[in-house]
Amino acid sequence: MSIPFTPWPPELAARYRAAGYWTDLPMTEMLARQCRLQADAPAVFCGERSISYAELDRRSDNLAAWLLARGVARHDTALVQLPNVAEFYIALFALFKIGAAPVNALFSHQKLELSAYARQIQPKLLIADRRHPLFGNDVMADELAAISPALNVRLFANDTLEAVLEQDGGGLPAEAGPSRADEVALFQLSGGSTGTPKLIPRTHNDYYYSVRRSADICELGPHTRFLCALPAPHNFPISSPGALGVFHAGGAVVLASSPEPLSCFALIEKHQVDIAALVPPAVALWLQAAPGREPQLASLKLLQVGGASFAEATARQVPAVLGCRLQQVFGMAEGLVNYTRLDDGDDIVFGCQGRPMSDADEVKVLDEAGHPVPPGAPGMLATRGPYTFRGYYQAPEHNQRVFDNEGFYYSGDVVVADERGYLRVAGRVKDQINRGGEKIAAEEVEHLLLQHPQVAQAALVAMPDALLGEKSCAFIVPRADELKPMTLRRFLREQGVADYKLPDKFELVTSLPLTHVGKIDKQTLRRQLAAAGA
Repeated sequence: MSIPFTPWPPELAARYRAAGYWTDLPMTEMLARQCRLQADAPAVFCGERSISYAELDRRSDNLAAWLLARGVARHDTALVQLPNVAEFYIALFALFKIGAAPVNALFSHQKLELSAYARQIQPKLLIADRRHPLFGNDVMADELAAISPALNVRLFANDTLEAVLEQDGGGLPAEAGPSRADEVALFQLSGGSTGTPKLIPRTHNDYYYSVRRSADICELGPHTRFLCALPAPHNFPISSPGALGVFHAGGAVVLASSPEPLSCFALIEKHQVDIAALVPPAVALWLQAAPGREPQLASLKLLQVGGASFAEATARQVPAVLGCRLQQVFGMAEGLVNYTRLDDGDDIVFGCQGRPMSDADEVKVLDEAGHPVPPGAPGMLATRGPYTFRGYYQAPEHNQRVFDNEGFYYSGDVVVADERGYLRVAGRVKDQINRGGEKIAAEEVEHLLLQHPQVAQAALVAMPDALLGEKSCAFIVPRADELKPMTLRRFLREQGVADYKLPDKFELVTSLPLTHVGKIDKQTLRRQLAAAGA
């Protein structure tokens, strides 16, 4: 039985096929094509390793054959958590080849997130890394197996995975193959505002179109050397155009363990990197470190910046300090991706977050009553198109809240659109904090804080930060005077929360302001933080 998801209406699907957006080809096509054209060309640089397209194909074949022999097959699901290593891409193509759909968890994710993903997809396969604190032994893997009784196949990097990749599986049997292009290829991770992490089913047709179109806009080719310094599973560095765009174009991905500037500058010089993707806080670090190291950055032609609000004053420093062009990217794992174009003028490149990449992207900017606002006025973003999903995985109640009856997805972003269709992000409707590109659902952290016996009320709000854009502050009404912020931080860690979700600041208060309908007035709390900061 295929993995369920909300499909596009037949009339839209037919329109997207007729226009050539959907080609009914699986994403394994890009690897097969490069093996025909340039099998020995490098596909991935990882540490001291250079992996060719032929090697990427062979090792993913070996893993696919090994998985098939253990019963993992088409329409199964997998939970994958790997750092920025070549094995991440090998595993991704192996799963594409047998039609098993992965959730690619971030390496920063902990017990809370991994358990939530396992409950939703009931994976048959776990691929993890022994270097992760949770997987140094088998305790967490056993807990995941208790959540998903189907989970009976495990592989660990720095343990068993490497041997499997070198073990010749004899090729894939004829009956093996990827899912149909109109079926789920992988699940992306939502940065939504609700407590449970939402999963986004992406099909081969819609995701591959997004990748191809992105690669065209960014003018990728066999010459491309792309630095992946953000977490590899993130939608931005995997598909906008990201690693998949590079593989489609025949270039090579250079993996960095983090965006730390000095190590990245060394990789740029060593591999003659010409394009990199960062979030604004990392750009700030690069700008600080670059003076005096300009020769290391000589090959860099384009820096993509996305994931969070990017101040225009900082944006204008990129060409002068880093010696490359800037491209702003505003996208979402749910679909819509906006780019400033390579031939756009400075006023656009520095002052907005681009325009939709496809002629088939339909965008509405609406007021609270659902009426279109004029150009230049802020409003809620709603969108649909050939690569914007139609529903979160097994979340019908939530889908009713974020989709209208025409299939437009309401992203929770407040944007300003000009007459040309360029968008500037003005804020969020959702109760969400964007901490340097990492999305934090306030409800999730509040729910955990309220489980502490000494917490009577809790509210998590964003506070401005010059480096990260936003940090988080937890306002707490304690039941006892002796409650300390350190106690709450330790409590959240014990719940298995990813580090970036831990509140940066705690404020212990006697009461929380309320709106006229009795809800916590977070606008007032934000104003208090802003006044205190000023």
